[in-house]
Amino acid sequence: MHKNSTATPSGAAENCKKEMQKIPSFTIDHTRLERGIYVSRKDRVGVEVITTFDVRLKRPNAEPVMTPAAAHTIEHLMATFLRNDAEWRDRIIYWGPMGCLTGFYLLVRGDLSSKDMVDLLRRGFAFVADFDDEIPGANAKDCGNWQLHDLDGARAEARKYVEETLEEITARNLVYPVSEGC
Repeated sequence: MHKNSTATPSGAAENCKKEMQKIPSFTIDHTRLERGIYVSRKDRVGVEVITTFDVRLKRPNAEPVMTPAAAHTIEHLMATFLRNDAEWRDRIIYWGPMGCLTGFYLLVRGDLSSKDMVDLLRRGFAFVADFDDEIPGANAKDCGNWQLHDLDGARAEARKYVEETLEEITARNLVYPVSEGC
């Protein structure tokens, strides 16, 4: 293609003219969202239901977010814990951080509710809070950014989440807030 050309890949110009639909996670009122465990979505894949959970450690736009290093360490430790849990390991599909660094997404096989995840996540975050060993997968062979870790920060975030949210979890921490207005 000539450097002054205005040509675009096939269909790209048409896509730019169409208004894109807002994705469901952007319809949640983040100004009213508390720390908690929320069902973000349920998807059917063949005969299976996959439930995506919003595991929210921070109140969006209201408190400091996790550092990337602490979030990365929580990702490694929780992924290891979840995939080794005798009851849940065969149902865990994915555990990973949100780009906004206020929480994580957990994808689990099954038509599940937020309450179904409380015990598992309470145990998992207690595991992170008490972890005092070598971080699983924190080496150049196993991880794409192995030096970006903060075990002390991860432990502090996990402890806070257990003590301030999971130990005394209520309905406001399990169901997305209803948007006010139209």
